[in-house]
Amino acid sequence: MRILITNDDGINAPGLIVLEAIANELAGPDGEVWIVAPAFEQSGVGHCISYTHPTMIAKMGERRFAAEGSPADCVLAGLYDVMKDARPDLVLSGINRGNNSAENTLYSGTIGAAMEAALQGIPAVALSQYYGPDNANLDDPFEAAARHGVSVLKKLLAQPADADAPYSVFYNVNFPPVPADAVKGTRAVAQGRRVATNFSVEAQISPAGRRFLWARTGDQRAETAANTDANANLSGYISVTPMRADLTAHDALESLKAIE
Repeated sequence: MRILITNDDGINAPGLIVLEAIANELAGPDGEVWIVAPAFEQSGVGHCISYTHPTMIAKMGERRFAAEGSPADCVLAGLYDVMKDARPDLVLSGINRGNNSAENTLYSGTIGAAMEAALQGIPAVALSQYYGPDNANLDDPFEAAARHGVSVLKKLLAQPADADAPYSVFYNVNFPPVPADAVKGTRAVAQGRRVATNFSVEAQISPAGRRFLWARTGDQRAETAANTDANANLSGYISVTPMRADLTAHDALESLKAIE
């Protein structure tokens, strides 16, 4: 198996090291793992691509490349430049430092990379490690992902393909904020919503007297509804959410017929 991995935390992020180990085990001794990751952190860029300016790419080692662009740019670079002679069988994105559950999904560059791979017809999984008081101070905060990642991915790869669908399914996997031994299992759940939790901005004045705005997240421990991602994660479960790039609100189409 040929696997392309990327992330949004940057090519030197510790989560990428964990994902590389998982990918190597998944690929097997006869497989290949290629890395095309952002040269610098790209958290929060979503599905952004560098449409109006070029992306510089540099070889950092054997099958290892850094691109000055977004995670989606990295997928495009992998498919159409780095691996153009033999496309990957799978794209893995992550492992993100922090959760991409609930509304975080909509902002995540980690998710954006997996979405781009799915649009290109490549099976894709985004992986994130929830942080909390039970794992943030461990020697390895990613130990839940490291211990359980291969098992989860093997189960997802065994799922039927839907290559004929206009928008292929990709998967969003979030590992709970607990030590590896405390993981209770895996749950297939919907994307949740942390009610009354939103991104915002806070103004600060620099030493030079200039005014800057910093983005702030909401409460990451806020509950979501039952059978949704963050609820499962905070209960000690790995969440797996199938996703598509189709943004249509299908449930609203029928009522909208009245305007025709």
